[in-house]
Amino acid sequence: MTPGLPRIGLATTTTEPGLTGGRLDGIGVYSRALLRELPGAGCAVQPFSFGPAAALTVGRPLPRSLPLAMLADVAGARMALDVDLYHATDYRIVRMNCPVVATLHDALPIAHPEWCNPRLRGLKNWLQARGARQADHVIAVSRYAIAELVRFFGVDERHISVVHNGVDEAWLDRVPAQQVEATLRELGLRPGYFLTVGTLQPRKNVERLLQAYLGLPASIRAQRQLVVVGAPGARSEEAVNRIRAAQQHGENVVWLSSVTNVDQLRHVYAGAGVFVFPSLYEGFGIPVVEAFASGVPVVASNTTSLPEVTAGAAIDVDPLSVTAIGSAMLELARDEALRKRCSAAGTVRALQLTWRETARHTAAVYRSILK
Repeated sequence: MTPGLPRIGLATTTTEPGLTGGRLDGIGVYSRALLRELPGAGCAVQPFSFGPAAALTVGRPLPRSLPLAMLADVAGARMALDVDLYHATDYRIVRMNCPVVATLHDALPIAHPEWCNPRLRGLKNWLQARGARQADHVIAVSRYAIAELVRFFGVDERHISVVHNGVDEAWLDRVPAQQVEATLRELGLRPGYFLTVGTLQPRKNVERLLQAYLGLPASIRAQRQLVVVGAPGARSEEAVNRIRAAQQHGENVVWLSSVTNVDQLRHVYAGAGVFVFPSLYEGFGIPVVEAFASGVPVVASNTTSLPEVTAGAAIDVDPLSVTAIGSAMLELARDEALRKRCSAAGTVRALQLTWRETARHTAAVYRSILK
């Protein structure tokens, strides 16, 4: 580590290819972005990961089987690391011999357990809630999340800072048209499609999106595919079944369940005509910012954190209303001037939400604790 800089231990378990199968969820994207950008914000970063040493390529190994006492701060157990501060980016909030900052992305598993994988959920909820209360400081990724963190995790609001998520600045550079065209041909896509991105889960509301799309005029559906990008997640059987049923009935619906290459994903965004994100619950909503940065007009939910993220740059809709979702999709499909206005507004918003800014504000949180 560089002398004189704050020495930060960063949790990187969610970025380990050998543990994630190469598919990064939102926490993995967040952790990887901090690992890349924090040095530029004046921090000396040491990554640490849970898992067998042979499987780790990003972080140094932490003990695979920590006692629950150490995870939850029972009996004053502590782990010793040679860092000034440790930043836990997922539910493994370990007590250290140094200050601990914990990022709590949302309270979804406690607020809506019916949408989540029940496997080990109770234990993870208990560990995260207990650890969050013991952390020296908590980072929330949106102002919306603060009330939930106080309510469900019992976090002292005075110990919470809001640091928004972001997007890589490279996304703001337009991708060469020939690269986009090559990717679309490979995936069987035609430019101008409706696009949604995210792991298939009940809260992502794909069923209503599909229903809204199928309710559009046949001429619009013939011109514009509905492209769903996302691996199947917990309790996604209904969404998967409906997508497959639509495909079997000859509808213009494409499901890409294995887009893991970042360049390929950027090309898919770039080829879209309208991005639709009707999620029922988000702690932040990184795909919305990725769409903004890609110059794609956005339809987004008017609930939870999303209005804070879109800040007027998207068409906000009630995610429970199939009619509202469909009307916004149809309006953007037919009105080129509106698409251009939304695209321009989204680009401006994306410039405010980069991972570089996230790292800068995160480093400021560290320094406020270490001063």
